[in-house]
Amino acid sequence: MSEKPILLCLGAVSFPDGDFAKLQDVAKVVTLPETCSREEFIKRCADPNDELSKIKVITRTFSSIKNTGRFDEEIAKALPSSVIAICHNGAGYDQIDVEFFNQRHIQVSNTPDVVSNATADTHVFLLLSALRNFSWGVREMLVTKNSKDAANKVPFGNDPDGKTVGILGLGGIGHQIVKRLQPFGFAKFIYYNRHKLPADKENGCEYVSFDELLKQSDIISINIPLNEHTRHTIDKAAFEKMKDRVVIVNTARGAVMDEAALVSALQSGKVKSAGLDVFEFEPLVKQELLDMPQVVCTPHLGTQCIETRQKMEELVYTNALEALTKGKVKTIVPEIVNEEWYQKL
Repeated sequence: MSEKPILLCLGAVSFPDGDFAKLQDVAKVVTLPETCSREEFIKRCADPNDELSKIKVITRTFSSIKNTGRFDEEIAKALPSSVIAICHNGAGYDQIDVEFFNQRHIQVSNTPDVVSNATADTHVFLLLSALRNFSWGVREMLVTKNSKDAANKVPFGNDPDGKTVGILGLGGIGHQIVKRLQPFGFAKFIYYNRHKLPADKENGCEYVSFDELLKQSDIISINIPLNEHTRHTIDKAAFEKMKDRVVIVNTARGAVMDEAALVSALQSGKVKSAGLDVFEFEPLVKQELLDMPQVVCTPHLGTQCIETRQKMEELVYTNALEALTKGKVKTIVPEIVNEEWYQKL
């Protein structure tokens, strides 16, 4: 009987039933000690007597970065030739420099779509709270212990009526945000993507240029991935093009916005309020953002619910299972999907 292929599981397993149990039937599942460092991981991958030198598939979580660091060029070069796939748990995969794994014909998968509903719910909560100053009211009530006194200290918020929402990134999450916001009575939805969507995919939104989105929007909803092209998309120059008293909401990645520029725009009143679930220097959060009552902050809770996390984890293990049994993951990242080597698998 031939030996089972080796699957390296980086990060905790929250839902060990389902496809994870199936994985153990077809692969030898190995993990790293909590104390394992990046240097030790790289060294073990190069040791022919270590089982890590025979890994076929890797699953990884966002928090596993504490052991291995970023999956960058150094890691790509260090992985043994036996590796065929890296299955990441998350829609965003900015911890992985895909180009270097692409060069080695190593598949990279993520968990799109299954995160859309939960992230959109979080986004709408932050948007409405920022628009209406709800979080400000909670802060005041915790201090005064008196609802009337607290209410008197909170500035009037704004209604959705007559407001234009600018969707920066009308993808899976952006579509779900629009779907949830439409019943609230916003006047107009506009969007900017790199390319205009077909009319039947626009969900009632109007396509505009990036500059027009900044100029027209009363509320800017940020839903773009983080990569070398999108870092600091919202910077000082972008804030200057926005309406006065604009509301900013970000549940994508913190570094798509220049956080120092955001703080300045909030302090000057250019930005009325902000709803943030992500931060540029996570896990650290700027004290200025925590201190300003017009900022609604949640600690990256976009998908932190049982049902969504279970679906995400199941998709990771489905990807791993299909890589092990069929040689091809189910949800390949866009940077690889059209590559000739991948198409031939």
